Amino acid sequence: MKVLLISTYELGRQPFGLASPAAWLRKTGASVTCLDLSVQSFETQLVEEADLIAFYLPMHTATRMALKILGRIKALNPGAHLCFYGLYAPMNAAYLRKLGAHSILGGEFEQGLVQLVKRLADPQKGSSRSLQPAAPISLDKQQFLIPERHGLPSLAHYAHLELGDGQAHTVGYTEASRGCKHLCRHCPIVPIYQGQFRIVQREIVLADIRNQVETGAQHITFGDPDFFNGIGHALALVNSLHRQHPALTYDVTIKIEHLIKYSEHLPTLRDTGCLFVTSAVESVDDHVLHLLDKGHTRRDFLQVVDLFRKTGLTLCPTFVTFTPWITWEGFRDLLSLLSDLDLIDNVSPIQLAIRLLIPAGSKLLELPDMRDRLGEFDEAALSYRWTHSDPSLEQLCNRIRRLVKNSEANGTSRQEIFSEIWKMANPAGTAHGESIRRMPLGLPRASIPYLNEPWYC
Repeated sequence: MKVLLISTYELGRQPFGLASPAAWLRKTGASVTCLDLSVQSFETQLVEEADLIAFYLPMHTATRMALKILGRIKALNPGAHLCFYGLYAPMNAAYLRKLGAHSILGGEFEQGLVQLVKRLADPQKGSSRSLQPAAPISLDKQQFLIPERHGLPSLAHYAHLELGDGQAHTVGYTEASRGCKHLCRHCPIVPIYQGQFRIVQREIVLADIRNQVETGAQHITFGDPDFFNGIGHALALVNSLHRQHPALTYDVTIKIEHLIKYSEHLPTLRDTGCLFVTSAVESVDDHVLHLLDKGHTRRDFLQVVDLFRKTGLTLCPTFVTFTPWITWEGFRDLLSLLSDLDLIDNVSPIQLAIRLLIPAGSKLLELPDMRDRLGEFDEAALSYRWTHSDPSLEQLCNRIRRLVKNSEANGTSRQEIFSEIWKMANPAGTAHGESIRRMPLGLPRASIPYLNEPWYC
């Protein structure tokens, strides 16, 4: 059985979603090839020879990119079994099946892939086109295997860590948990995991990191939706990690709510090599935060900023800036707050142009206010259509996107990009046309660590 696992995009990371199932499938005796199209070229021969072609869909962008090449793959190998797995597969199952998918797997997908390979290898259990017997979503607890990363491009091909020392530091990637125990309305994890999370055993995570360090990793990104979902698991892991690799640094993603609840553990992150923490702040408007059911307030965000400064940790907030409820006043308020808090360099500029996506099954559909604003579900866009009541804010979002794309390609600094966005929000000659305030306490850009892959969608 020849299996081809395909990833199209995962934020500049070497895909755990290929390396983990590769280990499981090779254990069954399958011949597994991994193809990461974010850094590798499309290989016709691999497609033509595969019995099973499985696309990894961890996110919106990856799914849309996979669908762009699906027609080509079907033409090259019309007899292959087509599987789609990952977070975005079950949410878009109807559309994927319309396009030719034979199997859909979400949640904890490794065991499902193993069962699929065994079924396809046994002619008595049905042809490659037989109906899928397994449920599309599994939340079964798994005993993970050490991911097998050989066959994937080296870490040098992926995003690097910038520390301002003139060197690009090699970054590895792993996951210590999946899912999330929270129910934020806009989050695509919620329709799949429904408030549950699953851990990857500590010894597996440490072994995966050890293997990446041996191939050159100097820094590790943990891709967990919330690293503090299982606080005991997280603390034991980073303490063990630091003992084994004292020079290794890492970054994690943690909710504002958890950063406050577990604030006594922030020094542990700092002391074990955590360079920065990404946190989905999403908005600084309490009304919007309530609608998104984020579990924190504007005041909570301010408290976390203060906690991080006192602890000596770097906070990297992310936002869903353009929602149906954003106003010009609210946008200017966000910019002013980031300026006042000296956070301009902590925020990737694209965050100021992120527009709300509403996937199938989103809890946002429960809001009467949202239902009144929605258009039809756009299968190709993988999202419900919505337009802002103020067309000028739609135009602003598009202008900022173009600015960020062009500016980052030219190496423009975050301060300079922010200044241009400020001017867009505060045109000269208007009541808001004041110049941006200088930040006497702001660190120079070189002092704030960041990954040189800024896209978060």
